[in-house]
Amino acid sequence: MISYLFLFLFIAALVAYFIASRRAVGAAGGNVRDMHSRPVYHGLNALVSTAVPAFIFVLLWLLFEQSVIDLMLLAGYPGADALTGPERDLLISEIRQVAAGNIFREPTPEIVAAVERLKGLERTATMLLVASVVVIALAGAAIAVSSVSRRFLARHRFEFSVTLFMIFASTIAILTTLGIVASLVYEALQFFQRVPLSEFLFGLSWEPQIPLREDQVAGQGAFGAIPVFVGTFLVAVLAMAVAVPVGIMSAIYLTEYASKRFRSVIKPMLEILAGIPTVVYGFFAVLTVAPAMRQLGASVGIDVAPNSALAAGAVMGIMLIPFISSLSDDAFAAVPQAIRDGSLAMGATKGETIKKVLLPAALPGIVGGVLLALSRAIGETMIVVMAAGLIAKMTLNPLDSVTTVTVQIVTLLIGDTEFDNPKTLAAFALGLMLFIMTLFLNLVALRIVRKYQEKY
Repeated sequence: MISYLFLFLFIAALVAYFIASRRAVGAAGGNVRDMHSRPVYHGLNALVSTAVPAFIFVLLWLLFEQSVIDLMLLAGYPGADALTGPERDLLISEIRQVAAGNIFREPTPEIVAAVERLKGLERTATMLLVASVVVIALAGAAIAVSSVSRRFLARHRFEFSVTLFMIFASTIAILTTLGIVASLVYEALQFFQRVPLSEFLFGLSWEPQIPLREDQVAGQGAFGAIPVFVGTFLVAVLAMAVAVPVGIMSAIYLTEYASKRFRSVIKPMLEILAGIPTVVYGFFAVLTVAPAMRQLGASVGIDVAPNSALAAGAVMGIMLIPFISSLSDDAFAAVPQAIRDGSLAMGATKGETIKKVLLPAALPGIVGGVLLALSRAIGETMIVVMAAGLIAKMTLNPLDSVTTVTVQIVTLLIGDTEFDNPKTLAAFALGLMLFIMTLFLNLVALRIVRKYQEKY
């Protein structure tokens, strides 16, 4: 039904556009220059007035519809007032499952009655939504078309409407970000009520395998996150050690030394690396790079783990090269040619010009590329799962197996999960720490840019 509503809005907006445009041409009497706004702006104003209010109404309706229907279901269900929050959620889920035809046991008469009530409420909600959208769209179209005249400020009205819509979109983005942060903080606080913050931040043992049910057998659990963060740091450093020099050097060569023909071929080939799925990199690491490193280590008498941080970091560094190279290339290309010519005219060599002129001028773009690559390295999961390992170890040996924050988050949230258990809540605590780390990196990068940037 929603798709049909959007199709209706699209057609109604187009019809309103053509009607308003034709009406504006008629109101001008053939002399469009006498009008304050061109006919196209009258048409666009009618299009926006028809589609945008109805579209926002549909979004708000979909946001609150299910919650309102659930409240009305619980209000009519006998004994719902005595149920706890989780019991109400379970009851609503059972009613909706039965309504969808997923019957795992014989429903009670109360459930059957609630299902019929649910279907009735959904039908009523659908009819109200359709009627409201049609009325809002037609009212907006009628107001916009009737407002067409020589002196009507259609262009100003259209630009104001676009500005409001962009503010609405920006507000949605901000609220979504705040919602993500709030959910992380709330669940992390639930975790820290069960596990001391000092143990999480300074503990040296990470073994979150605790029993989720009474019939399960597991350890008591240890939630010292330092080994996890050490593994994340180790893999990220190894990846950046590969990606940063190769990415920046390739950007310098493509910008300052390569011919246009060579650059037009090599740069797209280099950027193809960014489009390869990470699972492919993971297969490459575990099937090719890790065995090769282990054989090389055995040939010289060095013990290399089958899943090592070095293999994961090296392959991840290859994946990150396009991020640094592309942004650094754009930063170098943005430096005016006059600056290069001035440096060369003063007697500087090409290398000195690159080192003392281009690099300081392009520093913000380079730091942005490095920061983007570092954030990607910290947040990467698949390569580390396949090539580095799952066990948290307190080691800085790149030849040993380690794990990272993202891998542990995935591990903790698969299988049997209960969100009142420290094992599951630990994933949110790790996510919050990862968010704080990324924020700290952004602040450090901003300070570096402000301190070392040279303005011309």
